Amino acid sequence: MRVDHGENRSPHHEPGAYRPMETLLILVLALSFDALLGEPRRLHPLVGFGRYAGWVEGGIRIADFSAPTMRALGAAALTAAILPWTAFAWLAGEWSESSAWVRILFSAFVLYLAIGWRSLLDHARRVAAPLRRHDADAARRSLSMIVSRDTAGLSEEEIASAATESALENGNDAIFAAIFWFLVAGIPGVVLYRLSNTLDAMWGYKNARYVNFGWAAARLDDVLNWIPARLTAFSYACCGAMDSALQCWRAQGAHWKSPNAGPVMAAGAGALRVRLGGAATYHGSLQQRPLLGCGDAASAQSIEGACALINRALALWTATVALGACALWLWGAV
Repeated sequence: MRVDHGENRSPHHEPGAYRPMETLLILVLALSFDALLGEPRRLHPLVGFGRYAGWVEGGIRIADFSAPTMRALGAAALTAAILPWTAFAWLAGEWSESSAWVRILFSAFVLYLAIGWRSLLDHARRVAAPLRRHDADAARRSLSMIVSRDTAGLSEEEIASAATESALENGNDAIFAAIFWFLVAGIPGVVLYRLSNTLDAMWGYKNARYVNFGWAAARLDDVLNWIPARLTAFSYACCGAMDSALQCWRAQGAHWKSPNAGPVMAAGAGALRVRLGGAATYHGSLQQRPLLGCGDAASAQSIEGACALINRALALWTATVALGACALWLWGAV
């Protein structure tokens, strides 16, 4: 969090820096926008970016080459897709320096677009609600909107497990990592993170098409999520059953296929005292995944528990930012 201790801007004020209370206000405004409005249903910038990224891929990936060449082309595509928009975010931030309120509102709006708090909870609860009625068909349809695994034929426990896993993992990807990068690097950091995460979702598959071309996108997302994922895992532990959360994180987190999703989901499952993981089918191929968590089998209640855990963790993050902002403000006022 970059801080200007003076009440008035000085000639040495760093462009784009936020005062402590500005940081807190931007975060609260962004979360309020998301809670009230949810994700934009039309003209979402990430949808437009997805089309742009597809155009970049089509222009750079003109043929299949050797693995090293495809990795180099993927890195070039990643740079061409992300760099212009990150630079634009920085320039827009410079433009907004003319007014404190313009800067605050602009920053809050961009952060709002980068997070998906309400959308995450809404999608998870659309799975939980029919599960409570034992309407597995409706639950499977809702689940298919948020996971990449095959949902046909899943039992109620498997549906609940998949939805709980998705909620816990996306708590980091869609909320806490975006907030982390805002605190570290302002709006350019938010844009860099959100676009890299989107490209990982588009190009990060380990199939014949993307195993090499998407390598750079997957690795960048791993790097940008490394610290936020562990902060998220610790937050889940603080806001749930801490002993089992930390134990599951230590024992199970490193065995998952993703270096960041593993700690997040293991800690979250332990915090909820629920069993997740296990075998799942992706695109017709059965994958034997490690078990996560401990305690009861997944159910509609565990999905609701994951949503509540995310809310408590978000309250913890917001309170921590508020305490830090107040402490820095008081320190600067002395």
